[in-house]
Amino acid sequence: MPFKKLGTKLRSLLGGGNLDESFFEELEDLLIEGDIGSTTTMEVADELREMVRKEKLRSREDIFGALKELLEGYIKVADLSLQDNGLNFILVLGVNGVGKTTTIAKLGNMFSEKIGKEKILFCAGDTFRAAAIDQLTIHGERLGVRVISQQQGADPGAVIYDGIESALSKNMELLIADTAGRMHNKANLVKELQKIDKIIRRTISPDSYHCLLVIDATTGQNGYKQAEIFHEAIGVDSIALTKYDSSAKGGIVISICRQLGIPFSYLGMGEKSTDLIPFETDLYLNSLLGIE
Repeated sequence: MPFKKLGTKLRSLLGGGNLDESFFEELEDLLIEGDIGSTTTMEVADELREMVRKEKLRSREDIFGALKELLEGYIKVADLSLQDNGLNFILVLGVNGVGKTTTIAKLGNMFSEKIGKEKILFCAGDTFRAAAIDQLTIHGERLGVRVISQQQGADPGAVIYDGIESALSKNMELLIADTAGRMHNKANLVKELQKIDKIIRRTISPDSYHCLLVIDATTGQNGYKQAEIFHEAIGVDSIALTKYDSSAKGGIVISICRQLGIPFSYLGMGEKSTDLIPFETDLYLNSLLGIE
């Protein structure tokens, strides 16, 4: 399970010694090490101090339970469900290398079980990298899902527009679009995404439009910065956390929910098309805290 290292350290800390200030200072160090972030960690520690004092907590299990209860209150979860009438649009955001195209394939596989693959369309909106177009095309072929694409360097907004027109003309129920993630040029990235967002909102109703950000669990606090930038650009509706199976930390979920107010909708647990599951708070926290 992920987070085993952090969970083991937390259990060791809670296993002995007095609940004095040095205990809370060491707890703060461990939570920051687990990528929960300094601001959120300070809030957690202060609230836990108060709970320990008020409820006179002493046992390791009681303190673990209190810590889990606190963190549970911080986490936000979103259910990415499709509207019954009209075209649903999922715009997939994220920097290069986080697993956007793989996540699109997993989403396509998941929703095909509900509405059928013939009702789903992929759109290769990342025209900056030829590899991104090729990867999405391969995923579409494997799943039996049609892919709308143009050549490398094409206007992403035009590709998205073509995707919407095609989806509407064929009475599709779901359009999932890839986007570029050029973080080295933030100004161009933001401008491009805002243009795409305007094109989508002209046709797709707000209830049927979802901006899904993909974050790599192994990147730590960089994930927080990515969420901040994309959220400021066009607004992120929810986040899919990828490479969850290989991460030793993952506390970034808590700081993003707490500080940015963005919920999480999915966990990527592996490379197969079926390795995407709805985000479950209890599963996540048990892993984070090393609870069997």
